[in-house]
Amino acid sequence: MAHLTEYRLLSGAHWSASARSLRGTDLRGHALRPLPGLCLSAALAAAAMALGRIDWLAAHGLSALTLAIVLGMLVGNTVYPRFAAASGPGVQVSKQQLLRLGIVLNGLRLTTQDIGQMGWSGVLVDALVLCSTFGLACWIGVRWLGLERESAMLIGAGSSICGAAAVLATEPVVKARVEQVTVAVATVVVFGTLSIFLYPALFQLNQAWGVIPGGAKGFGQYAGSTIHEVAQVVAAARSIGPEAADAAVIAKMVRVMMLAPFLLLLSGWMARAAGGRAAKGAGGAVAGKGKITVPWFAFGFLAVVLLNSQQWLPAPFVHLVTEIDTGLLAMAMAALGLSTHFGAIRKAGAKPLLLALILFGWLLAGGALINHWVPVVLG
Repeated sequence: MAHLTEYRLLSGAHWSASARSLRGTDLRGHALRPLPGLCLSAALAAAAMALGRIDWLAAHGLSALTLAIVLGMLVGNTVYPRFAAASGPGVQVSKQQLLRLGIVLNGLRLTTQDIGQMGWSGVLVDALVLCSTFGLACWIGVRWLGLERESAMLIGAGSSICGAAAVLATEPVVKARVEQVTVAVATVVVFGTLSIFLYPALFQLNQAWGVIPGGAKGFGQYAGSTIHEVAQVVAAARSIGPEAADAAVIAKMVRVMMLAPFLLLLSGWMARAAGGRAAKGAGGAVAGKGKITVPWFAFGFLAVVLLNSQQWLPAPFVHLVTEIDTGLLAMAMAALGLSTHFGAIRKAGAKPLLLALILFGWLLAGGALINHWVPVVLG
């Protein structure tokens, strides 16, 4: 009997050890599941960053982020379906967690001193351009063109703030589908690239017409407040001159800084709208409550901006982290491209492109009026 009891105890200990071993194996397996997709996203991001350093591509505003989504789409619509099952978890991590980390670290590119260089007039210009462009996107996109609200908001965010990064940052707040995100990013690429060639010609016209005051510096602020992507701003403004380029980059960086408060306000508005729809669906008898999707990474972004403004961090460290940040955002873009099917873009039709074209026209004309009148009004 004693032997039997001892056997049972030993047997139980053996099975407990085996169970712990199996659980450990499962945990390790679970932790390694994202690895293939992360490696694929990283490889595409590295290729995009290498291509982005080619002078001709950089001069035409084709940044690492733009190239990453293009490479991702090419691979995603050719060989990727063969190993999508194994790579899917890592691709999802790149699109979500790495994107948020990349946006947080993007704060190292900005300081509160940038606002001081622009003055309150420049900040107000950026804010008016952002609000008017996004408002038009929602109104025209949904009311006139009949687009889904999520699509209109994504296109509006990309046009009004900072291009593809703004589209990706807005996606979790509006809970958009992958194809909606991809179409919005495509519109940013199309019209932002067009800006690179158009704005130097507009500068020459402005020299004769004098719509935008301040010479090259004033026109640089106009470019920074109205062109979609940072890389496109740099490419367009450098064609005009160094003074225009410096002013354009500062104006654009302040516009990028507005991404965090924009996401917070949008989340609150979405929750309120959801609550209103719930109340209406209940016949108005019970007030519905929408759940606010708090973009916590926006707070992280602001915290990093404030930290960077203290100038405590060594310059080599900041440079290294910004390079890492570019890599993280490029991985997110590559992952988005891998998840995109050309058929979904074709299915979206011409309406998203038409909305982006209307917003592009507003950025050109309305942005010029805002840049003209705000300095006049504020003196």
